[in-house]
Amino acid sequence: MAYRVGKCLLRYHLTRNRMTQQELADRIGVTKQTISKYVHNSQVMSYQTALNISKVLDCQMEDLYEIKE
Repeated sequence: MAYRVGKCLLRYHLTRNRMTQQELADRIGVTKQTISKYVHNSQVMSYQTALNISKVLDCQMEDLYEIKE
């Protein structure tokens, strides 16, 4: 079975952690505009970025996107 990456769930995790896009951007060394692109599903984050974000937000990388069958 093949899986597909769906909608980005970063907004949910930012809210859950009471963190702004700017704060996350500062923590992982990217711009706020880059985080905004992920939140609005106009760009998919790289493996490295997803790993860094998951560590900061205390979640699994798989939790950052909907996974569709």
